[in-house]
Amino acid sequence: MKFTRQIHTTAAIFSMMLALCAGASANASAQTTTAPAAKSGSASGWAQMDVILARIKAPEFPAKDFVITDYGAKAGGVENARPAILAAMDACVKAGGGRVVIPAGVFLCNGPIHLKSGVNLNIAENATLKFGTNPQDYLPVVLTRWEGILVYNYSPLIYARGEKNIAITGKGSIDGSGKEGFYAAFVKHQEADRNALWRMGAAKVPPEKRIFGDSHYLRPGGIEPFECENVLIEGVAVTNMPFWCVHPIFCKNVTVDGIRVDSTTGNNDGCDPESCIDVLIQNCFFRTGDDSIAIKSGRDQDAWTVGKPCENVVIRKCVANGKLYGYAIGSEMSGDVRNVFIEDCSVLSGRAGIYTKANLNRGGIVENVWVRRVKIGKMSEAAIRFEANYHGLREGDHHPPLFRDFVIEDVTCEATNNYGIYIEGQPETPVTNVLLRNITIGPVKKPFWIHHIKNVTLENVTIDGHPAPSTPPLTPADEEKFNIRD
Repeated sequence: MKFTRQIHTTAAIFSMMLALCAGASANASAQTTTAPAAKSGSASGWAQMDVILARIKAPEFPAKDFVITDYGAKAGGVENARPAILAAMDACVKAGGGRVVIPAGVFLCNGPIHLKSGVNLNIAENATLKFGTNPQDYLPVVLTRWEGILVYNYSPLIYARGEKNIAITGKGSIDGSGKEGFYAAFVKHQEADRNALWRMGAAKVPPEKRIFGDSHYLRPGGIEPFECENVLIEGVAVTNMPFWCVHPIFCKNVTVDGIRVDSTTGNNDGCDPESCIDVLIQNCFFRTGDDSIAIKSGRDQDAWTVGKPCENVVIRKCVANGKLYGYAIGSEMSGDVRNVFIEDCSVLSGRAGIYTKANLNRGGIVENVWVRRVKIGKMSEAAIRFEANYHGLREGDHHPPLFRDFVIEDVTCEATNNYGIYIEGQPETPVTNVLLRNITIGPVKKPFWIHHIKNVTLENVTIDGHPAPSTPPLTPADEEKFNIRD
């Protein structure tokens, strides 16, 4: 489908002078006094969340166990247990489903596990499923998305395509051997392949001709169900992944509950639902080398062609302790993201606590986002951030994204090294209809960075001990931004 997603908004442009930020921005869009989100009140959005949660049901499995040691696996982390794991899974499927159990001990798996319908891969307490480091073991290639673009690449460590009723559960650990494996071997060489894939997507090269894998350097993902329905990932610890850690793609009815992601290698996002419908992420802890949670829907022209949004996502009772951003949307959001609900969460470290990001190639819309009761520690960039001019390869036409219809309320932030609230829209697509209510942010270098907004309202917002005005002050066009990442 042809999709250019250029949205032009007519807005009056005028200057402002407000107490917290002197001067005016000649390139910022005008505001009205009350955002539509504020008029509708909070209840309507959160009632929609309850409807979504009523649809999300974790899959159930027969009470049958298939223990991999009964099929020849040996603990110790030396002998390859993959043949036994696959044999146990085949037996499980033939019996009508159940649990494939990794018992206590360290079990080496030289190659991927492709889950099948009706299988619950259970990592028992004191068990470690440790993946091998030889890239050849992760061939043949499989269809996946890499940074939002369809590609045939090395198999993710745990993968499934088109399956129903699958799970990964237990109190044990999944060790991806990423830092010493794919990351060490690939990261210095991946840029050329990353750019080549982006250009293939932009040129609409058919996905079946985007063959990477052997002799290429795109790292595989960790846990990656693809086009699956009724998915449960519960209880396990996920460590040392080669790339994005938990990454469901084109899935429906997904529950991620009570997992601990402790994976600090570069690009180790914790959980990235991409172009999924009806997703619940709750009771999770993330210590990551990148974003803790990032909601995605594909990148640029390739995502417009696919045309699958990520929608109906609920995140609650999670702790983000990552290197970069706590609860993010984007930057790969070209297929649209909508109906996102985040509540009762915390952010212990990072650059920004709540972050919506995209760049001028993306197009797409992020809309209907509701956030409440989030506690943020000290951030390096901002407590709350919107960025429509995010970094990345920009060789395509001009397709600015649109962010609209957000309610963010009952948020505290200890302090930031730079801005309190940062909003960077674009002239054609100002950040629109945003209500920030009951926000308290501690010491900052500057309260606001604001460009290109429409109908953004602040209610009971305090920054560095000072009440904020009801309309955020626009930043002068010639003011230099602090040295933070675009």
